[in-house]
Amino acid sequence: MKVVVNDVSKTYKDKKGREVTALQNINFSINQNEFVVLVGPSGCGKSTLLNIVGGLLSSSKGGVYFEGLAGDKEPTLGIVFQEIALFPWRTVYENVIFGLEEQGVSKSEQKEKGQFYIDMVGLTGFENAYPKQLSGGMRQRAGIARAFAVHPDLLLMDEPFSALDAQTRTIMLEELVGIWQKTRLSTLYVTHNIQEAVYLADRVIVLSRHPGQIKNIIHIDLPKVGRNKEEHVLKFEDYCDQIWQLIRHDAKEAIKEED
Repeated sequence: MKVVVNDVSKTYKDKKGREVTALQNINFSINQNEFVVLVGPSGCGKSTLLNIVGGLLSSSKGGVYFEGLAGDKEPTLGIVFQEIALFPWRTVYENVIFGLEEQGVSKSEQKEKGQFYIDMVGLTGFENAYPKQLSGGMRQRAGIARAFAVHPDLLLMDEPFSALDAQTRTIMLEELVGIWQKTRLSTLYVTHNIQEAVYLADRVIVLSRHPGQIKNIIHIDLPKVGRNKEEHVLKFEDYCDQIWQLIRHDAKEAIKEED
């Protein structure tokens, strides 16, 4: 399967009724088993674009197409947001199997897949815990397990670790790479963190701001695992610098607007 984002633009009206262009002429694709990261300064439309790809928002122009799906099958999507959107009245296990229930999967398959992904994200023993009993990192693990459990055609992740402390975030990034290696899901991931983008991506799509347009698409030629090893440090830092130079001016302008 291949996801094609074809000439997508998005306009909306602000509070004063003025038309604002959030995204303009966005063109890229996500190949089977590819991990693509969107990065850019505040206000560049990263999350808006992800929501359009996920069908949560409509585009004003252009469209998103899923090529290679059998027959008239609708694509299955798994979504992990920055806000940890677990159902507080459901246990970890019940949250993880929610999508499987919606798909009408048998109870035995729900149990098998639910336990498999709970084990995969390191929550074995917490199946019967409720979200309020978990740390932030554990809740996000449960959210990731729920998204992976339906084995989506496309996984969408919108700054899933930005609310976590630095140490937990580093651990979660390492674990995400390990989980992805086992599943190879086609993934679109949004972040404002350049190092995170280079750590995860097969390709990084750099967006400009006001309106969001593609400045460049950078292929990350590093091994998928172990990019933080000493032998890759110089190349890793070079990629980070390339991306920073692309967004530096826009990032400074974004700060001025916030002030």
